[in-house]
Amino acid sequence: MAKYKLEYLWLDGYTPVANIRGKTKIEEYDSFPTLEQLPVWGFDGSSTRQAEGHSSDCLLKPVAVYPDSTRRNGVLVMCEVLLPDGTPHPTNTRATIMDDPDAWFGFEQEYFLTENGRPLGFPAEGYPEPQGEYYTGVGYKNVGSIAREIVERHLDICLDAGINHEGINAEVAKGQWEFQIFGKGSAKAADQMWVARYILMRLCEEYGVDIEWHCKPLRGDWNGSGMHSNFSTKHMREVGGKEYFEKLMHAFEKNMDEHIAVYGPDNHLRLTGLHETQSIDKFTYGIADRGSSIRVPHAFVKAGYKGYLEDRRPNSQGDPYAIASRILKTISEVSTEV
Repeated sequence: MAKYKLEYLWLDGYTPVANIRGKTKIEEYDSFPTLEQLPVWGFDGSSTRQAEGHSSDCLLKPVAVYPDSTRRNGVLVMCEVLLPDGTPHPTNTRATIMDDPDAWFGFEQEYFLTENGRPLGFPAEGYPEPQGEYYTGVGYKNVGSIAREIVERHLDICLDAGINHEGINAEVAKGQWEFQIFGKGSAKAADQMWVARYILMRLCEEYGVDIEWHCKPLRGDWNGSGMHSNFSTKHMREVGGKEYFEKLMHAFEKNMDEHIAVYGPDNHLRLTGLHETQSIDKFTYGIADRGSSIRVPHAFVKAGYKGYLEDRRPNSQGDPYAIASRILKTISEVSTEV
């Protein structure tokens, strides 16, 4: 029997953006524990804005488990929060997702690495050279000294954990980076995104660096940060068709306000119609158009309107659980009958 360090992770009750929290539980197992072996655990909800002090107990129910290569016998346990009676806590956005094992999501997480409140690579006063060479750039003048080390270490830790990263790259603004995660199942990519965010923030503690998740930390002629959300269902991939696609886009337009409400705070600062965005008060779609609300890949049209679509409106602070939930809810309103 070995003692395992189980790092239970969950989302707190802060608004408009939840924080991810973590605490360690020690348990003995013959080998790496399965999800079914992990116990429900309690925590003080009064310290996370999820309960009152006179009735503070909340429960953590494990929903996904990953090895943690940074700790001896380390385990990362993503949890959802339950009330003492076992029902979902009001802050539990994961519980709102329709269970569809054939729903696929891919999230593209953009973020800034910052030190003392300024993006890495920015001078102490003023600004660096305008945007141009930073995107997928190389060299000290473009990516600085420690940024690449951080993102490479983050990638390795996530891959060790079995998190399905599909790529990383330096982004358009200096100090801005991106990683992409794909998952099959309505909540799988969202679980992995939250754990990957936790790993990145914990890693940056070693460097005295913070992550700026805000969608528009730099005003002016600098790109904001998004979390473009690629999605498909079995019907979209295998049946599709132009008629269904147009009905789907009508449903997305009808529910525009409901989508924006869960796509991350302060999105009006990012969705301006500039810097590869559509205005927040408009809904559009276009083939290979990064200035549209929904980008339609060329491959989607060529395949007979089958495949995946990209919603470019979710921002970098968005909750992937809430985003997946809203997308699937809108899709469910569209009849698949011709």
